[in-house]
Amino acid sequence: MRLNKLFASMLLVGATISGNAQAGFQPFKITDIQVDGLQRVALGAALLNLPIKVGDVLDQTKLQQAIKSLYASTNFEDVKVSHDGGVLIVTVKERPTISVITFEGNKDIKDEQLKESLNGSGVKVGEALDRTMISGIEKGLQDFYYGVGKYGAKVQAQIINLPRNRVELKFKFTEGLAAEIKQINFVGNTVFTDAQLRGMIELKDYVAWWDLFGERRYQKQKLQADLETIKNAYHNDGYIRFAITSTQVAMTPDRKGLYITINMDEGKQYKVKAVNLTGDLLGREALMKSILPIKDGSIYDGGDVTFTEEMYAKYLGRFGYAYPEVKTFPEIDDKTQEVTLNINIKPGKRVYVRNINVSGNEVTKDEVLRREMRQMEGSWLNSALVEQSKLNLNRLGFFETVDTETVQVPGSDDLVDVNFTVKEQPSGSFNAGVGYGTESGLSLQFGVKQNNFLGTGNQVGVNLSTNKYSKNVNLSYTDPYFTKDGVSLGGSIYWNEFDANDADLERYKNKSYGVALNTGFPINENNRINAGVGFRHNTISEVDSYYEHVKRFYQIYSQSQDPNADLSFNNFELNLGWYRSTLNRGTFPTAGNSQRLSGKMTVPGSDLQYFKTEFDTNFYFPLTRDHKFVVLARAKAGYGNGYGKFHGNEQVLPFWENYYLGGTSLRGFKSNSVGPRSFYVVDDNNTCVPGPGGNNCSGNGTTPHVVVDDGRSIGGNAMAVASLEMIVPTPFLDEAYSNSVRTSFFVDAGNVWDTEFNLDQYRKTLPASEFDKLQDYSDPAHIRASWGMSVQWLSPMGPMVFSLAWPLKEYQDDDTEIFSFNIGRTF
Repeated sequence: MRLNKLFASMLLVGATISGNAQAGFQPFKITDIQVDGLQRVALGAALLNLPIKVGDVLDQTKLQQAIKSLYASTNFEDVKVSHDGGVLIVTVKERPTISVITFEGNKDIKDEQLKESLNGSGVKVGEALDRTMISGIEKGLQDFYYGVGKYGAKVQAQIINLPRNRVELKFKFTEGLAAEIKQINFVGNTVFTDAQLRGMIELKDYVAWWDLFGERRYQKQKLQADLETIKNAYHNDGYIRFAITSTQVAMTPDRKGLYITINMDEGKQYKVKAVNLTGDLLGREALMKSILPIKDGSIYDGGDVTFTEEMYAKYLGRFGYAYPEVKTFPEIDDKTQEVTLNINIKPGKRVYVRNINVSGNEVTKDEVLRREMRQMEGSWLNSALVEQSKLNLNRLGFFETVDTETVQVPGSDDLVDVNFTVKEQPSGSFNAGVGYGTESGLSLQFGVKQNNFLGTGNQVGVNLSTNKYSKNVNLSYTDPYFTKDGVSLGGSIYWNEFDANDADLERYKNKSYGVALNTGFPINENNRINAGVGFRHNTISEVDSYYEHVKRFYQIYSQSQDPNADLSFNNFELNLGWYRSTLNRGTFPTAGNSQRLSGKMTVPGSDLQYFKTEFDTNFYFPLTRDHKFVVLARAKAGYGNGYGKFHGNEQVLPFWENYYLGGTSLRGFKSNSVGPRSFYVVDDNNTCVPGPGGNNCSGNGTTPHVVVDDGRSIGGNAMAVASLEMIVPTPFLDEAYSNSVRTSFFVDAGNVWDTEFNLDQYRKTLPASEFDKLQDYSDPAHIRASWGMSVQWLSPMGPMVFSLAWPLKEYQDDDTEIFSFNIGRTF
């Protein structure tokens, strides 16, 4: 474009000089310079573009240079030069100013993308319009549509004149329909079949009717990426000489379809003859050879070569070599079809960290990020410590993304800055309103839960909530860095009222309040010990005490003078736990594993003496390098029981401390429905308790029989559940939301049982027909299983979980549910 402008200038100058020559032009001394036609451009700016000044003698050469310079300033569309005596008169026509830019008919390209592209070309509101650029912009936009298969697209720019030398620039688009790929042909392939090659690439020439996400639309960028994918597939299988010789994209006569032909030369398969490490190995040659993943005699794999280069670069980064060069130079022997790989290593200069900079944290204070840093300022750069720092920030759960960048300090070859850029995500919630869940029903809640209170990293919770079976008030606070060494300290005060009948459990009410104090001690980066003490008061009322499992508890703790009276207990509790985590993120991890072992017990001398212990573990196995496909294996187990004696009786686990499964813990089954069921035995409408010694019923000669009532769950003192999930990309979702929405397909299995239940004690006292109604609730083998799909969303109003599940293994009277959702927790 610039050459066109210079050429036009030269033509104009030539015409001007010719005209002056015909009029007898003679050089003259300039006594004054007058510029006419200026509107937007200041006189001083115009004069600065003239390479002449008052007092100069103007000849043909200087006149030519002056006109060229004015055109080169890009401010003027037309320039005319004349003189009156010694006065040089320059008459200009300024380029119009772009007042507004509008777009019409564009669907595939958003307005923001178009404006960004135009800005890059210097076309934007407030700037002068260069008309010579319009045709080039039209062609560029049209080429974009051709690149996505819309060969009928047209782009037209209109210039609408406005007052005061302003214009409106309007682009009109006729996009048309995208040409579909009719057929993709491969020529020269024998190693991979056509079907295998089509399965590798993104472009498709056939989409099944049930594939809602597939399309046959052509895109030039996708074709280039597909060619690279095919090339990598051959290189990874030993065909180092593979080459794509040509690619043809031909249109059908109606310009609505495309034929793509990919011609290739596969070559022969090569093996690795030897691998040589050269360069500066820093005296670690033996170690570096021992970790070499490529073995002599193996099939050449281009992916392994790239992985090896990256591995050595990361290894050197642990010792301060921030910019190592690791390059592989293959020596190919076509006769023996072998490759000798010469991996040359240049560590470069060891560098030190000048500053660690953090950005993107609008709420979280810098000190919260910096206390998680393991790379220190002033020490040599260690890539492992930088990665550990990034991992620590991800585990906080405060950030959607954490990115790191190592930047060399200008003017210094041994200093770098390490920049951490975070994108914050909601780390808590403020809730006030009405909710609904398949487990909790209608709920009213008001509360604040903040894991990053005022950006300090401290956890604060104030919650008041009520639903169909529970009322709760809880105040909690935890400082994870009570000491600079990471010792945490926290506490909570709570009050709760629970109606088991409304939670689809056996009928009882439990009112409790208490206070707890806890602390944690880090052992290392991955392990932590937690401990706590607390006081809890329970009042149990409205119990159906004739149920068999409840009678066992009431026989020990009820008052003999008033066996149906409410029961109250004061207990002092001790808690101890161990937590280990190598997870890569605090929320929605995709790699690593975690284990948690926890236990609590009441202090000897409390009204109730019991203990509970739990263990759960999670393993994330990424199947792809981008962690879009991940396998999650998780399991949890728990056991509780009483210890010591009370009035000569062995103490038992209180029934309200039992374990339950169902809902979010075992999808496909209704909440709290899996495990032992409530029942009682009657004799002539009187409840009785058969025992090992015989029938303890009324003894009036009638036959005892079992009443299972409504079959509600009573829970058990032992529990085990496991799950296997395949985490996949969420359909229809933009990549930007992949860290806040998770989709998975799962299989769940688990059971709850009662180790204290003795089925044999009923065998002697119940007839066979009645005895057959009972299940052995002490048997852990009565496993339930289900499969389905789950979607979890970290929404602005809190975590939301939606599940579709179908039972694979169920027992009679199990309560199943296909769809469930909950707000406030994730798996």
